[in-house]
Amino acid sequence: MATNRWIRPEVYPLFAAVGVAIGICGFSMVRHMCINPEVRVIKEKRAAGVLDNFSEGRTYSEHALRKFVRNRSPEIMPNLNSFFTSPDRN
Repeated sequence: MATNRWIRPEVYPLFAAVGVAIGICGFSMVRHMCINPEVRVIKEKRAAGVLDNFSEGRTYSEHALRKFVRNRSPEIMPNLNSFFTSPDRN
C-alpha cells in the first residue's frame, strides 16, 4: 500500500522528462570525455601540454548532426510555416 502512495500516474511525464534530461547530459558527458581532443584523462597525455591539433578539433566540431542540418532551412515545421505565410492564401 505504501508504494502506491508514492508512485502516482500523474508523475510519469515528470519521470520521463527527467529521464530524457539525464540521458542527454550523460550523452554529452561521455562525448566530451571520450572524443574531445582537448580533454586528457590519462596522466601521460596531460603532460604533453597544449597541442596544435587543428585537424582533430575540426573533425570533433564537424560531427554527423551538424553535417546533416547544414543545408536545411532553420525551421521546425517548414510545411506548416509555408502554409500560413504563403501570399496566395486569402
